[in-house]
Order: sequence, then C-alpha cells, then structure tokens
Amino acid sequence: MKKRILQFIGSFHQGGTERQAVSLTRLLKEDGTFDIYVATLNNEGVLSPEIESIGLPPIPEFPLTSFFNPNFVRQVRLCSKYIRDNRIDLVHTHDFYTNVFGMAAATLAGIPARIASKRETGGMRSGGQEFVEKLAFSRATAITVNSAAVREHLIDRSISERKIHVIYNGADLERFDEVAMDRDEIVSKYDLPGDKNIRFITLVANLRHRVKNVPMLIRAAKRVVESEPNTHFVIAGEGELKTELTDLARHLDVANNIHFIGRCTDVPALLSISYACVLTSNAEGFSNSILEYMAAAKPVVATNVGGAGEVIKHGENGYLVKTNDDAAMAEHLLELLSDEGLSSEMGTKGTGTVQSGFSQAAQIVGIQNLYQRALFPAD
Repeated sequence: MKKRILQFIGSFHQGGTERQAVSLTRLLKEDGTFDIYVATLNNEGVLSPEIESIGLPPIPEFPLTSFFNPNFVRQVRLCSKYIRDNRIDLVHTHDFYTNVFGMAAATLAGIPARIASKRETGGMRSGGQEFVEKLAFSRATAITVNSAAVREHLIDRSISERKIHVIYNGADLERFDEVAMDRDEIVSKYDLPGDKNIRFITLVANLRHRVKNVPMLIRAAKRVVESEPNTHFVIAGEGELKTELTDLARHLDVANNIHFIGRCTDVPALLSISYACVLTSNAEGFSNSILEYMAAAKPVVATNVGGAGEVIKHGENGYLVKTNDDAAMAEHLLELLSDEGLSSEMGTKGTGTVQSGFSQAAQIVGIQNLYQRALFPAD
C-alpha cells in the first residue's frame, strides 16, 4: 500500500513559496510513488485552478486568525482528526504559518514523519515569530531548505544540523521552451511601449515587502537611462508599496522608463521580450525569479544575498553585486547593453546551469529520498 503524504500549503496566492509547493504537489502526483493529499489555511488564490486540476482528494481549509486564541486550538484539533481519519503517514509543511500549525497538528495526531520547510534567511520575521517557528522546528523530524545559505542561517539559530536538508527549488524548463505570443502581443498585453528599439530590463518581485528593495532598481535605472535612454525597466508584481515606488520614479525623473505592470500571469512571455533581468533583494532564501530568468536564457544582475551565489557565477552566467549598490548594478547592466554577444552567452550559460542542477527532476529526486528516510528511518 502506498504511503500517504499531506502537503500543507498556506494559500494558493501566487507567491514563490506557493508556486513551488503547488508545483511539487503536481510532480509527486504525476510520479505516483505516494498518495498525495493537500490541506491549506486559506483556499483562495490564483493558483486554485491549478491545484484543483491535479486530481487530488477534497482539500480541507483550516482558517486561522491568530496563534494565540481558542480558534487556533480548535483548528489544530480538526486538522489532527483529518490526519488520523485519512491515515496520513507524513506531513510536509511549506512556510512559516504552516510550519507552526502543521507541526502542532501532526504531533497531536501522533504522526512520526513530520517535515517542515524554510525558504528565507533574515529580514522577514519578528523576534516573536522566530521563537514560535523554532518551537515548530523542534517538533519536525526533518527540515527542507532551498539553499546552503538558509541552512547556515538555521544552524546559526541553533537548529539541529542533522535535521536540515538542502533541496534546491526546481525550474519548470518546459514552460520556457515555447512562447505562444510574439513581441507585439506581449507588449500590448502589459501596456508596454512597442518601439522595437527599446530593450527591457525586468524585475519579478512582489511590492509588499521592503526586503525586495525595489528602490535600488529605480536608482540603477536612473543611471542606466542617462547613458541608454532606450532602456526601459519592467517591474512585475503587486503590493501596497507601489505608490511610493512610482513617486520615487517620478522624483528621479525616470517614470517614463519604468513600467509597473502588476501581477504577471505569463512570466515566460514577459521574459521572452526582456533583454536582461535583475534581483535587488536585501535578503532571500533562494530566489525563484533567478531560476526563471536563467531558464529563459536571460543574463542576470543580482544582489549577492541568500542562495544567489549558489547559482550565479560572477562574470560567467551573470553578475553579483552588494545590496544597495545601484552603481555596480547599473555598470553591469550597461556592460550587457553594450555587448549583445556577451549578454547572449551569459543567458545560454545560465540555462545550462539550471538544466544541470536546478531542474524539477533533481528536486523531485531529493524530495522522494527525504520522504523515504523519514518514513523508514534506519534502526
């Protein structure tokens, strides 16, 4: 009889963690080694149709308002009953909230195989949240991290080193093989200028968290546009910081060259018309965006945070710069803009990097091996 695996996903909104969790669920279901179940804290989000199309048992929702009220205890008990009723053998949680909730429910249900996840380093959680998550990690039998940088971050927080397993995010390379639309259709879809002489530099990042440090890109754009006025910058993401970011673009007199397109529903299409791509974050675990940029064969200029240095080899398949060093970012972007051969070569090498070490095939093998060890621990 197949072992039953419960994937606990916080919501189905289009964040990096959610997309990775939904993608992993699909891969596990297609592989067929295990019977796959999914539970969530919030069943809303644009990824809902995708998760529903996988063909899973009904997905229960356990809504929370706080970790410190009677509803939390009630929902943990309900989830624990669901785990027992469905004879779940292993629970895998995917983010801060599901780590805390899911580890509590799985422990109450008496499930010995409990895997938590961590996909960020510093800059995202308060001291209180760090404390609560550390308690959750103490209940986990294993913890997946998506970079060596996150692994070191947890070790520095005195998390047991033997529990931590590095399994890199996997890029869906097939999504980038063919793009259905041409340039004119894509620029029209996202209300971008249609001039064929314009070259687009793209950042895919949410506008909700200051850790994404989008002002750094706007400052770099100011420097680039002064030398290359036909360069335009595309910022794909939504969030409450948009107003102040558009104000900054106007203040620096680059508003005409910066385009906030909101949530992007077709990243491969957007990247197909991009000349180069950037990451400006102050902190990351391992950026999904970098893998997508490379899968699309685009050169990358990124801040050297989290796992960026584990995939980008400076001067070979991209460039790494210090956080907030917009001058260095602009310098490397201008170098790429002035040398199309270099840009193309770096993009090609980036795709090779993803194919060799950051594919979904590599990810699924790592996850399956971890599940087997958790389900059948050595005597």
